[in-house]
Amino acid sequence: MSSLALLKVICLLVFLGWMFIWVVIPMEFYKYNWTPKLVKKFNATYIGGQGTNLFLLTFPMMLISVLGCIYIHINNKKELSQTSSTTQKHMGSLRRPLLVLGPLGVVTTMELVFAIMGIALMSWQFGNYFYVSVKHPYMSHHSDKPWQVSFRAVSLRLGYASNVAWGFVFFPVTRFSSILPLVGLTYESSIKYHIWIGQAVMVLSALHSVGFFIYWLMTNQMILVLEWSPVYVSNLAGTISWVFLIAMWVTSFAYTRRKTFEVFFYTHQLYALGTFFYVVHIGVSWTCQILPGIFLFTRDRYLRFLQSRSNARLISARVLPSGTVEMTFQKSRGVRYGVTSNLFVNVPKISKLQWHPFTVISNDNMEPDTLSIAFNSGGSWTTKIHKELSSSIDRLQVSVEGPYGPASTSFLEHESLVLISGGSGITPFISIIREVIHRSNTQKGGQIPRVQLICAFKHASDLTMLDLLLPVDNAPNDLSKIQLDIQAYITRENQPPTADSQKLIQTKWFKSIPQDKPITPVLGPNGWLYLGVISTSSFILFFILLALVTQYHIYPIDHNTNATYNFTIWVLWDMFFMCASIIAVCSIVFLWHKGKIAAEDQKQIKNVEVSWFHGGGTELESVPYQSLVQATQVHYEGRPNLQKILGGCKGSDVGVIASGPRGLRHDVARICSVFGASNLHYEYLSFNW
Repeated sequence: MSSLALLKVICLLVFLGWMFIWVVIPMEFYKYNWTPKLVKKFNATYIGGQGTNLFLLTFPMMLISVLGCIYIHINNKKELSQTSSTTQKHMGSLRRPLLVLGPLGVVTTMELVFAIMGIALMSWQFGNYFYVSVKHPYMSHHSDKPWQVSFRAVSLRLGYASNVAWGFVFFPVTRFSSILPLVGLTYESSIKYHIWIGQAVMVLSALHSVGFFIYWLMTNQMILVLEWSPVYVSNLAGTISWVFLIAMWVTSFAYTRRKTFEVFFYTHQLYALGTFFYVVHIGVSWTCQILPGIFLFTRDRYLRFLQSRSNARLISARVLPSGTVEMTFQKSRGVRYGVTSNLFVNVPKISKLQWHPFTVISNDNMEPDTLSIAFNSGGSWTTKIHKELSSSIDRLQVSVEGPYGPASTSFLEHESLVLISGGSGITPFISIIREVIHRSNTQKGGQIPRVQLICAFKHASDLTMLDLLLPVDNAPNDLSKIQLDIQAYITRENQPPTADSQKLIQTKWFKSIPQDKPITPVLGPNGWLYLGVISTSSFILFFILLALVTQYHIYPIDHNTNATYNFTIWVLWDMFFMCASIIAVCSIVFLWHKGKIAAEDQKQIKNVEVSWFHGGGTELESVPYQSLVQATQVHYEGRPNLQKILGGCKGSDVGVIASGPRGLRHDVARICSVFGASNLHYEYLSFNW
């Protein structure tokens, strides 16, 4: 068994054990038989009443995150994937579209399995907690009627079930995640899971809160809404948390995100306050159940904060007639990224708080010193960027986070690729085609996939986006070595534009100041190992600090009764030590690494050839450009017949990827799942935020 397989097996066993604890926690025998024994074993004087949950529910996921870092580090060192073709086939079948539903989008077999498991776990928790509460009622007034006792029990257990969702909601949005790649997921493709789990959190929390409001109203105890108990659950903290979460919820639906992104973005920052008051509401014992997700997300968020403090060196920008903008940054050669990666960009001149994700269109192998993104100026923020870059500025202050790439590029191993895009959805495919070009020019032996690009644009001016397919002039870009077929459809025009009406591409070169730095890896080329060190060290430091304050401050007061020491202050100790440990360890590692690469980056800046920066652009008579023109066929006033195109695909192994409007992606997925032949393999990649 290889080291990678062994690590995966260990992680799987630990995860199954962790899930087993989630399953047995609400059961009667756990509460009345296991809990007394576990309390004696784990609730020592130095860790208090949170010991059981800390060891059984926090430690396993922290261990998996560290093992995941080691796994990714070893996997990245291997030049060729060791994944067998059989494994790839099984994974491909799991990722095949199973359902295409309006509100849920494209649902693969794997996603459906995860969804069923999540619903089953929350239902199991609710049902068992309710069963135990019926047999052993408590915390009810003696004057309450039986149905009122049951109503309160249901409301309380809905809160317990929501805590299960809280335990998973932060994992999908941890960008430097070492857990997601273990199951073949990436940050961008996991956003869907975050949305689903977030909906579960909100629905269950709303039922829990409204249920208690009704119960208090029926029993004339509405004053309890304002109760902040010193030794038990704080109702007021829970209410405050719920208000913040409701504000996030109502502004997070797809319509709001697309039409008024700023409203969605700013209200979503309330997650910090909502989470803070939630953990104050539930206390230390229940917080330990959801601590792994919060801990890893906080670590991730602080590392991103450290990276974003530096100004990125913006080299140039190209403004296309269609309104599409390409921005090129200088990067350190230590920054490695794959195709379809994303980069988060902040422009303080427009908004100091807003960060927008964009697709990286450059290829790391072809352009080791630069990184380029492209986007369409459709929203208010991107329109302002377009206006700035079209003006006479000679420098633009920009900060970045990332790049964040996929865990696997196995879709490049197909015999052929069919890439279907609408509008600016073509941008993820630029990096894919550039990677195919690179492999065709450098790879000796092996299979190079045939590529068919089906792209739909509204106007003929949008065809200039195809110019972005060509890499920079000093990179090997012989298109004659690949089988490339481009079918472009112009949907709102019926004839080619005249030569006089065609606008030219505007290219702007920027000056830089010493504060502008190349994009560097947050933790260096061995970043995953350092991330494992950070996770291990910060958690150990957190545990030590918690043990010290519990042993010498909390225990002398509470004596492990969980009934004397202030309920709120206790959980504040946990949150403070978590943040302090993460900040201390991350800062030390980041600053050490920053000092180590400072000299290297300065040398790289001096060695960059000035002629490259001022010699960019595509020559219309160049061989690559002529090859691109010959590979392109333009159709006016029509849309692609997707079913006919996909039905006519030849070969036994055809990878199909769609990017663009929601309807287009759904149509492609539906064809591949319902009408498609067995040779069509739909590759789900999320490009839609």
